[in-house]
Amino acid sequence: MGSVFGLLWLVTGFLQGAHGQGVYAPPTVRIVHSGQACNVEEERYSERVYTIREGETLELQCLVTGHPRPQVRWTKTAGGTAGGTAGGAADRPGDSSLHNETLKIENISRHQGGRYYCKAENGLGSPAIRSIRVDVYYLDDPVITVHQSVGESKEHFYFERTVFLRCVANSNPPVLYTWRRGREALSQGSDSGVEIYEPFFTQGETKILKLKNLRPQDYADYTCSASVRSVCGITDKNAHFSLSNRTAPPSIKLHLDDPLVVNPGETVTLVCVASGGDPPPTLTWLKPGGEELPKRSVINGGTLTIPAVTVEDGGVYCCMATNNVGNPAKKTTTILVRGLRKGRFWITPDPYHNDDHIQIGREVKISCQVEATPPEELQFDWLKNGRPLRSSERMVITHGDGEAAPGTTHLDIIDLKFTDFGTYTCASSLRSGGSPEISIDVNISSTTVPPELTVPRGRSHLIVQEGDTVDLQCLVSGKPKPIILWSRVEESGAAAAAAAVALPMPDGSLQTESYDGVLRIHNVSRDMSGTYRCQTSQYNGFNVKPREALIQLVVQFPPVVEPVYTEVRQALGRAFSLTCRLLRAHPARLLRYEWKLGSRLLTVGQFSEEKDDTSYQVRALNREGYGEYTCDITNEAGAGRCTFLVTGKAYPPEFYYDTYSALWQNRPRVYGFKLQWTQMEPNAVDRILAYRLGIRQMGQSRWWEQEIPMEGSIQKGELLTYNLTELIKPESYLVRLTPITRYGEGDATERVIMYSAPVNPHLREFQCGFEDEAVCLFSQDKMDEFDWTRHSAATRDTKYTPNTGPSTDHTGSKQGFYMYIETSRPRQDGDKARLLSPTFNMNSKGGTSPTYCFAFFYHMYGKHIGALKVYLRQKGQTVTDASVWSLTGNQGDRWRQAKVNIHPSAAFQMVMEGVRGAGIEGDIAIDDVTIEEGECKDPPPNNLRSIAPPSSPHIWQLCITLSLALIGRQR
Repeated sequence: MGSVFGLLWLVTGFLQGAHGQGVYAPPTVRIVHSGQACNVEEERYSERVYTIREGETLELQCLVTGHPRPQVRWTKTAGGTAGGTAGGAADRPGDSSLHNETLKIENISRHQGGRYYCKAENGLGSPAIRSIRVDVYYLDDPVITVHQSVGESKEHFYFERTVFLRCVANSNPPVLYTWRRGREALSQGSDSGVEIYEPFFTQGETKILKLKNLRPQDYADYTCSASVRSVCGITDKNAHFSLSNRTAPPSIKLHLDDPLVVNPGETVTLVCVASGGDPPPTLTWLKPGGEELPKRSVINGGTLTIPAVTVEDGGVYCCMATNNVGNPAKKTTTILVRGLRKGRFWITPDPYHNDDHIQIGREVKISCQVEATPPEELQFDWLKNGRPLRSSERMVITHGDGEAAPGTTHLDIIDLKFTDFGTYTCASSLRSGGSPEISIDVNISSTTVPPELTVPRGRSHLIVQEGDTVDLQCLVSGKPKPIILWSRVEESGAAAAAAAVALPMPDGSLQTESYDGVLRIHNVSRDMSGTYRCQTSQYNGFNVKPREALIQLVVQFPPVVEPVYTEVRQALGRAFSLTCRLLRAHPARLLRYEWKLGSRLLTVGQFSEEKDDTSYQVRALNREGYGEYTCDITNEAGAGRCTFLVTGKAYPPEFYYDTYSALWQNRPRVYGFKLQWTQMEPNAVDRILAYRLGIRQMGQSRWWEQEIPMEGSIQKGELLTYNLTELIKPESYLVRLTPITRYGEGDATERVIMYSAPVNPHLREFQCGFEDEAVCLFSQDKMDEFDWTRHSAATRDTKYTPNTGPSTDHTGSKQGFYMYIETSRPRQDGDKARLLSPTFNMNSKGGTSPTYCFAFFYHMYGKHIGALKVYLRQKGQTVTDASVWSLTGNQGDRWRQAKVNIHPSAAFQMVMEGVRGAGIEGDIAIDDVTIEEGECKDPPPNNLRSIAPPSSPHIWQLCITLSLALIGRQR
């Protein structure tokens, strides 16, 4: 099996932890970074500032501890989202949170900078929250704009011309601007005719070069350089401008009529030409207000072409010319597309009599309205029975009086006679053609009567089921028959509806037109219940007080219940209760309930008025009692169902991720792993008899399984341990653990075991030069104030602390790496940074405890050097730290070596502690750490101390192991 799978594993027994819940712990959080940061510095104890260049990849990892394993969620403030990719998940715009330990944003943009929060919670105590501020650096191309001012003074008879060159570049951090005239660098005071300044209100966003009383030598080529001092590798960017006596702002002309009136379907060409300006201006077309140009439009220089123009293409168009001198030049024109729309009419009975009917001997007015473009081309013709009608003393034709809307014509018939009955036609057209005319026929006769509105018998109060299609109908009479307007009002009743507040209709509008008086609502829902109003319109009919009627719509829906579905876990022989709660229903009377187990009826009953739930009691659960229980609560509209799945399945195990020194090494390339877990709610179901352990190599499909028997009952919070041995490469396995009771298998849980091989394959020695990013499996202590940093002299930024720290690694190479502590802000006097070595295990041979030589190189240069200390951390039943070496103060600008003998009697780690001194010139570095079996040869005469061997010595063999915290960091 080992040759095929690369894995052998053996049972080494359970170590059952103490009963109780001591192993359960609230979450802790720490944010670490990978990806392509320019710099990471601590702004204060709880937050770091992560600087990254725009376009690079942001990758942040949230390292958590706590048991059960906390759930991790990323969020972002400042109006952004914690989007991007997380563990392969695609960016989700608009989603402000991300549930994953790793936040990854590729090709980051400036708008994605801000404060990111990692929140971890596991139901114990308060959630743990940490934040990191992401600062995205960028530099856009600078732009030079030119302005000039001309002043005259009659008293002194002089003429002054001053030119301002303004340079602007968007950036983060702020830009440093420099100006050159030709090859000459310009600075404030270098030329009496030149002034360089930043306007106080711009906060460093611009730099202005002022040329006072322009001189001949000022006509030259100018260069503005924008720099962010090469942070994040961002190179400087330049802008150029050539100033001459021809330099002038742009001016333009439009070669077209304004407004431009065209027919639908024609091709429109707008021509804009530059009439002045140096440098030659750039021309573009746009629509005011940010509207888009028609999609069919084509721009060629200053010419805009719109083929097959439509009415929607009409409006204002603007030509703009820019050359970065002075202000842009703008000219606008209006396109008017001929057309007629929305023809309407209304009949007004004699306004001097309180009567809505048309009567012989009285006045009647026929009005006609049309929307026209352009309005001045609109013309009306009246006809009676197809013959032209002219204005006379009794037939008065007027157009667009002050009371009516534009585009309106009226025909007043004075002293209506029987011979005036007939069909009157209002014909509208445009004088220049280009659009079909609109004709409206209005019949005036003895049958022309105002409208009446009624609701069919039995249709004013409708009761329907949710999901149905319902027709609301109002019957309208009258000639001509008007359009019906449907709306929805907040209150019921005729008196209240007159002043009621309008509510949205089912389609979202406030009003809906109907030509047949029917409002059809498909798939009606409960929120559509209410009062609906039908009303005659005042157009295409009589201009009289609107007639209206109300219809009450009641939508019935089945009961809404909770829980819709829930799982209940119970052991055999126990009593329990299931409760189904009624939230709402219509109608809410005559409600019945029915309990079933599968298809077997358990009980039925009826709700009382004061009760809103029903329960079913199980006195002693037997095997036949497992299954799906349902409770149906019914009314006239249907049923709502609660479902309870009663099962004896055990809850999933909870893997313990904070195991101390979980991995150890048996022999070369062979490892062991201490697998630990607790059982979620072990007493909720029958006793767990065994666990089924499955394990497979990542990337393979074959599982290897073994059953682990359990003796006795498991208590809540009891830490269970199972040792996997003979693990060999590859270094990643998927482990699955399934609890088993007499009911059967419970819920399984899985985790991935990941580890790395030791740096040095020889078990009797260890060495590390920090050249690998994994830093030989060293890890940062989580309980200190700040961290050690891996660096090389070639990349280290010494801007703030030039008189401290090494200029090479200990071998003299500027490309070589080492570890150091950065003591600049915000570090304070006495702050500690601890670096932990891998854990070394001892395998007993009998005899005495061996001695090991621990050696390293250190660099302690600077007037504020604090202290460097080394501890031996042994891991017996308690973890103890013993000081083995320490040194304080400035040791000069050179590398020195320290050696010390150690005598561990148990698994151990070496702890390197750097202590910050009184100021920023206190960087301490270490390099080339080694551990060798045997006493040190020729130890340097430094402040060295050795630990005496224990009173009961043993002979151990040295093995390298990883702590789980380090495994988490490697992820």
